[in-house]
Amino acid sequence: MPHNAGMFDHPDPLLMSLIDRVAARDEAALKALYELVSGKLFGLSLRVVRNREWAEDALQDTFMQIWRTAPDYRASLSPPMAWLGLIVRSRSLDLLRRRKAEREHLTDDIDDSAMAETLEGDSPNPMDTSLASQQAWALHQCLGKLENKQREVVSLAYLRDLSHGELAAQLKLPLGTVKTWIRRGLDQLRGCMAHFA
Repeated sequence: MPHNAGMFDHPDPLLMSLIDRVAARDEAALKALYELVSGKLFGLSLRVVRNREWAEDALQDTFMQIWRTAPDYRASLSPPMAWLGLIVRSRSLDLLRRRKAEREHLTDDIDDSAMAETLEGDSPNPMDTSLASQQAWALHQCLGKLENKQREVVSLAYLRDLSHGELAAQLKLPLGTVKTWIRRGLDQLRGCMAHFA
């Protein structure tokens, strides 16, 4: 979707307005948000899970979480597309972990009835969902404590998988500065996340 190309770079007033309306429980706004960003978020998820069906599941989980957590979104802490990207990446990683655990469980020596029960129980565990939501919220809070430029560098490195050199070129900063900001930013994030553990 070409019109999505720059959404990571600048706070988008339309997206912020839609997220505000979703926070007020406006279903039409959620639908409009979905139509606007689902292609981009699906692409991000697909890069993480490398399976179209799983990416679709993660996208569905993402929009359920957006519906639940929109009231917590603060534009001053994170551009809207970075916040949305963080959620879809978190949901995708959770789904990967869940699928990996399921595969390991299926390869154990189990009987046919246990196999059938395992295959039927494919829905996410409410405790896992709640924990993932809390982790995403905690990460959002911790990102908000970084300085603006540092947060931007960490978010770009994390969401767009850019190398240090690519980041330096894109942001027109010295490579050493980018490396230092990322290292310090990740150290701060680790320390901050430890308080929520």
